[in-house]
Amino acid sequence: MSNTDTDTQMPFKTEASMFPDLYEASISELQEGLEAGYFTSVDLVKAYLARIEEVNTQGPTLRAVIETNPSILKQAADLDSERRSSGARGPLHGIPILLKDNIATLHSEGMNTTAGSLALVGAVVPRDATVAAKLRRAGALLLGKSSLSEWSNFRSEHLAPGFSGRIGQASSPYVPQGNASGSSSGSGIASAIGLAAAALGSDTDGSVVAPSSFCNVVGIRTSLGLTSRSGVVPISAHQDTIGPMCRSVKDLAILLGTIAGRDPLDPYSMEQPEIVPDYTKALKLDGLKGARLGVPRNLLQQGDVVILQAFNASLDTFRKLGATIVDPANLMSWDPKYVADIEYKVLHADFKPDLNKYLSELVEIPTGTKTLADLIAFNIAHAAQELPEPYWNDQTTFLTAENLTLDKTYYDALDALGKVRGLEWALDEYKLDALIMPTYMPGKDSLGSSTPAAIAGCPVLSVPLGFQPDSTALAEATPTRENGPLMPFGLAFMGAKYSETVLIQYAYAFEQATHARLQQRAFPEAIPKTQLIDIVGK
Repeated sequence: MSNTDTDTQMPFKTEASMFPDLYEASISELQEGLEAGYFTSVDLVKAYLARIEEVNTQGPTLRAVIETNPSILKQAADLDSERRSSGARGPLHGIPILLKDNIATLHSEGMNTTAGSLALVGAVVPRDATVAAKLRRAGALLLGKSSLSEWSNFRSEHLAPGFSGRIGQASSPYVPQGNASGSSSGSGIASAIGLAAAALGSDTDGSVVAPSSFCNVVGIRTSLGLTSRSGVVPISAHQDTIGPMCRSVKDLAILLGTIAGRDPLDPYSMEQPEIVPDYTKALKLDGLKGARLGVPRNLLQQGDVVILQAFNASLDTFRKLGATIVDPANLMSWDPKYVADIEYKVLHADFKPDLNKYLSELVEIPTGTKTLADLIAFNIAHAAQELPEPYWNDQTTFLTAENLTLDKTYYDALDALGKVRGLEWALDEYKLDALIMPTYMPGKDSLGSSTPAAIAGCPVLSVPLGFQPDSTALAEATPTRENGPLMPFGLAFMGAKYSETVLIQYAYAFEQATHARLQQRAFPEAIPKTQLIDIVGK
């Protein structure tokens, strides 16, 4: 026979192409391997469980995952069987995803939903959170619950991000004992080093985009109501959102398209357009061509010099990719102290009635903590676990919220928030498609990129931008380090309400031009060793 017979043979597959590196593996790469039969969802789950075991409470003790799903291997086997018999449901079929521990999942499968608090261990939720139910219907595997700043950082403003009574202090995979930010700390850590394919977080003001920045991943605070909050432990109906945290913009687009949409259980969600866009259609390499982007310089007057220099350098990248940069494009009436004051008056007053309503709808609470007042008392009674010295013995936000009512001060603050000439004013005034800035600028009076979006109900999407230099001083751990060599930081795109498609388009073009995430990996001890090749066939 002639040499042309080789043309009909199957191409040779290397281990690298059959078994993608789980540190960076995309949802599409995992789905391709599952479809080709190189590995199963059971294999994938076993690999992720082993990776969690390596670094979560052993080794660097990152404490990214509070608990894993005891039913997950059976669920994975069922989805493998379904794939063989009738094909995959879609891009998330058999893909393991972590959920922040304030997102409810069926009690019958064995996981708790506690917002990181021992007070809700064993509590029975009435149903899956809507976003969890949507993931299940898409065939995703709910691998476990990621850690968080307890009660989404609304127990106290004085706690280090990432602490919860259930698992302790979470920390960065890039700087030993480093600040991973919060409140969706565990979702950022886990996504950064491949403890799952991706994760969901929640964001009231910064709780997705800040840990995305600190953990070198992509994350989005969605428009208010784009993703249902039903079944999610609340802070404030006026600002709570749910968003994906992933290693790539493409993965974020896939996840967001799955969890977005109207839900009668969340009236805010009924205001969005009826049809959920296919966000993957926004993934264009030339997506920044013709974009008009503004820089709100009055938000960048103080903060980290390294981050500001990296951001300023990125403006040339945007120009090369075809964008017009309007610099400055300042927010008109932006006083950080004033905005923070009126925002927190609203959030603190919303918290008690919103949380008490959530608690009242639980089927059972073994600890009997049915109100915010009960939670305060529980923490005092269990101070060794919930209020340990010296760093975590505070619940002043709880105490403040317990003593507030929805009075004239509250309604005046709510009215004042609506009159701030901030993000939407700037977009209109300067005829912009989006604003860009560092996701978070550590420094005095800095509120970061999230606050202008949060108070307006608008989206902000963070992508990796850079890292602190090797020469950066390693800050003292009190209990976490605020800075250190190779601490990541991100760049934020802020847009008008329901402009997620546009922000994804811009973020994807920037990501693909810079590949900033890939410039550094986590510190060696924080990188799990287990790979699919260690699991398949064993």
